[in-house]
Amino acid sequence: MNLYIGIFIASCVLLYFSGEWIVKGLMRIGRFLGWKEFVVAFFVMAFAASLPNLFIGITSALRQIPQLSFGDIAGNNLVALTLGVALAAFFAKGGLPAESRTIQTTSIFTMMAAVLPLILILDGNLSRIDGILLIAFFVLYLVWLFSKKERFVKVYNDHKIPVLKEFKLFIKDLGRVILGIICLIIAAQGVVASAQFFAVHFNLSLILIGVLITGLGSALPEIYFAIISARKGETWMILGDLMGAVIIPATLVLGIVVLISPIEIADFSPFAIARFFLIIAAIFFLFFVKTDRKITAKEAFFLLSLYLVFIVVEVLAR
Repeated sequence: MNLYIGIFIASCVLLYFSGEWIVKGLMRIGRFLGWKEFVVAFFVMAFAASLPNLFIGITSALRQIPQLSFGDIAGNNLVALTLGVALAAFFAKGGLPAESRTIQTTSIFTMMAAVLPLILILDGNLSRIDGILLIAFFVLYLVWLFSKKERFVKVYNDHKIPVLKEFKLFIKDLGRVILGIICLIIAAQGVVASAQFFAVHFNLSLILIGVLITGLGSALPEIYFAIISARKGETWMILGDLMGAVIIPATLVLGIVVLISPIEIADFSPFAIARFFLIIAAIFFLFFVKTDRKITAKEAFFLLSLYLVFIVVEVLAR
């Protein structure tokens, strides 16, 4: 018992720090490519932060327990839309701005991405066809995002350094990313193995373990980045990160997992509470972004309260 607790804690810590290495490397790679901050945060930062979900998903699929991945991604999305947004808004002065048309449209994609897997699994399974649909949704968003240069291109004039030195830094960051990915693979193996043990020992469903534990653990990089960005006043990157942290796992990651191993859930009752709260969180997140084009401290408090109520209800229902 103590061994698996230690493995789980060590794996979560490794997930966090390896995510940090990847995030720092990819952020600089994004600047090297000349992308806008929102796109860097969405496509680079959120993609890097979604790697724990990806490796947990692939590992669980190869072990024929893809239900863990479904719970992990649902938990990650719920955490990002409630706890992550709330903490960032609390640390940001004047709330989280959402004025741009790109953010406004992306918020719609975010709500749809969070709810789409819940709709597709209403028949009790996510088939490979469903996986293709999820990946197609992700591709659709990318086509929209990169269809116009003004949505993603930006010229950075604040870091004039020689081309050779800049390329060397790019190679260094690439190495950091590769090392981080290797650590993620090791950490994902530990998370899945310990989650299996906890599910058997405490007679809990793998979905519940994914929602309450691994979902929160894999969302730590997004939460950390959101808080740090808010404290530095770089609020334009926060929503890109958090919305990407929902869209990428719920579509691309889950789609890949389902292609490897379709997910069948005979008894959906353990996930009923999380499904309800995730839908509510997605709806209110979209509503808050659309009203006044920002998320205020009061709205953040509501989202935080929603997450805390979910935890209490989920625990009392067991």
